[in-house]
Amino acid sequence: MVSFEERPNRFHPRHEEDAILLSAAWARLAGGGFEARVVGRELLDRWSEPHRRYHTLSHLWDTLRAVDILQEEASDVDAVRYALWFHDAVYEGHPGEDEEQSAWLAERLLDPLGVGPAMISEVVRLVLLTKDHRPEEGDRDGGVVCDADLAVLGSARDEYLAYVTAIRAEYREIPEREFRCGRLAVLRSLLERPSLFNTEFGRERWEPRARANISAEVDRLSGRRTGGLW
Repeated sequence: MVSFEERPNRFHPRHEEDAILLSAAWARLAGGGFEARVVGRELLDRWSEPHRRYHTLSHLWDTLRAVDILQEEASDVDAVRYALWFHDAVYEGHPGEDEEQSAWLAERLLDPLGVGPAMISEVVRLVLLTKDHRPEEGDRDGGVVCDADLAVLGSARDEYLAYVTAIRAEYREIPEREFRCGRLAVLRSLLERPSLFNTEFGRERWEPRARANISAEVDRLSGRRTGGLW
């Protein structure tokens, strides 16, 4: 079996094509003024930090592309896009704390752009939802943010494998046994949910593949599978 360190992975820390596309996407969202350019540069630099393996420019770009698919299900698609730009802008491998720091960063950086207080509060709320991806029923924007962030779960086998490889690499300092226990707990909690996705599109198009991917990973980590997906 090929180890996770040896597997090819497109979620590397700096993807120049993604950086170009993201720069243009940020300008469309925030405008082309000086402050917007400064904030955009800071965000791209944060998403390009060398310790990242999955939470990179590629992940950010993928979430924004998912919003393009889900945008009709959002109430305020600009708030959703701002939230995704900030949702992992702080990433140090500390679940919960990272999301809180990312929300605080959004509050600090959006104000100089002239974004109104109501929009900033909504972006902060949406960023914090990515702690557990459990928006309340009827929260359309929260549902889109969470589904865009988790869309990778419903990707094709090779894409899911790249995601799994990158997540393991981000926690490379954690011993294998400890990582497996923690990862299994997360995956099993996901499978226990009535639905992984909140939007109609997510439930119809991503849910079946996501459950198959997660189940295959659980089997492998539990020692019940030696081939198949991995």
